[in-house]
Amino acid sequence: MSLPCFARPALGSHMGTFSSLCSFSFFRRLSLNPAKACARCFSAKSADMRDGLSGFLMKSLNFSRSRALVVSNRSSRATSNSLENSRAVIEYFQKLGFSDVQIRSSVIVCPQILFADVGKTLKPKLDFLQGLGLVGADLGSYISKSASVLSVSLDKRLVPNVHILKGVLFNDEDNRDLIVVLRRCKWIVSKDPESVLMRNIAFLESLGVTGYQQRMLLKRQPSLFVAKESRLNGLVSRVLKMGFSLNSGMLAYALYSVSCISVKTVGKKVKLFRDFGFSEKDIILMFRRAPTLLRVSEEKLKFGIDFFLNIMKCKRTLIVGRPSCLMHNMEDRVVARFRVLQVVKLKGLMKKDPSFVAMVELNEEAFIERFISRFRDDTEQLLLAYKGHILDV
Repeated sequence: MSLPCFARPALGSHMGTFSSLCSFSFFRRLSLNPAKACARCFSAKSADMRDGLSGFLMKSLNFSRSRALVVSNRSSRATSNSLENSRAVIEYFQKLGFSDVQIRSSVIVCPQILFADVGKTLKPKLDFLQGLGLVGADLGSYISKSASVLSVSLDKRLVPNVHILKGVLFNDEDNRDLIVVLRRCKWIVSKDPESVLMRNIAFLESLGVTGYQQRMLLKRQPSLFVAKESRLNGLVSRVLKMGFSLNSGMLAYALYSVSCISVKTVGKKVKLFRDFGFSEKDIILMFRRAPTLLRVSEEKLKFGIDFFLNIMKCKRTLIVGRPSCLMHNMEDRVVARFRVLQVVKLKGLMKKDPSFVAMVELNEEAFIERFISRFRDDTEQLLLAYKGHILDV
C-alpha cells in the first residue's frame, strides 16, 4: 500500500540540506575554515617539533634556553624525525673527534647540518676535507667556524674550488697553504667556481698579478678572490692613484695593503709623514717601495720616524730610500742594534762607522756574525748590549 505523498520521505530535500551542511560556506559561517584549521594544526605541530629540538640541544650540547630557541627557530627543515637525525649528526661529529664546544659552534653557524643525512651528505664532504689534511681536532676547529661549507654541493662547489685554489698554490704538496687559505676565508669554497673564483683570478692576471704574486695574495688575503667586481675595481683605482702602475712587481703587495685598511686610515698615515716634513713625492715613493708600510700602526711609525730622524740624526732621504726600516720590531731589532752600534763606536772596533740603516736591514745571522761574533774580546759586552733588555727580564 502506497503512502500518501505528504508522508513519503523527502529524500531530495534532505540530501540538499546535508550538502549545505557539508559545504565550505557552512564551515566558514561557523568560523571553522578548513584551511585555517589545517594551518593552525600544522603550526602547532611545527612549534612542538621546535620545542622538542630546543630541549634536545639544551640537554645534549648544553645550550642556553635562549640560544636553543634561536637555533631551533632558524631550523626551517624541522620534521617529525628531526630529533633522531640531529642525534645521529652529533654522534657522528663526536666519532670524528669534535669537542662539544666545536659541535655547539658548528650548529650555531649552520643549524641546517642537524637535518643533513650523515651518510649521503655529511660524510662525503668531511671525507674530502680529511683527505686535504684536516683531521681530528683540526677538522673540528675548521668546521666550528665554517660549518656552512657542509651545506654546499660537494661536486659543484667544494671539489672544483679546491682544485682551482691548488692551482694557484703550486708546490703545496702537503696542502699546508691551502688549509691556511680555507681557515682565513670560509666562503672561498662555497661560491660558484666559474662566476666568482675563476673570474677574479682572470681579473688579477689582467693586471699582471700572476705566479708567486698571486700565490702571496691568496695566502695573505683570500677574501679578494671571492670579492665583488666593484670592490676589486675600487682597490685597483686606489693603488693607481698612489702611484703604482699595472704590471708592477709591487702591485700585488699594494692591493693587499689597501684591502686591509680604510681610506681614512691611509689619510691619517699620510698626514703623519707630512708632519715630520716628508713631501708628497717622498710619501708616494715610500709606499711604492714598501706597500706594506701602510699596514704599520701609527704609533709604531711615529716612534720609528722620530728615532731615525732625531736620535740617529738620519736624513729623510735615507728613510725614503729604505722605508722598510720603519717596519721592523722597534725594541727588539732597531733599538737593540743601536745599542750595539754605540759600543762599537765607543771601543773603536771598526775603522769606519757602518750605516745604521744597513745594520737594521741585515738578517739575524749576518748581524751577529758581522757586529758581535767577529770581536771575540768584546763579544760578551756586545751580546749584553744587544740582548740585555731580554736578559734583565
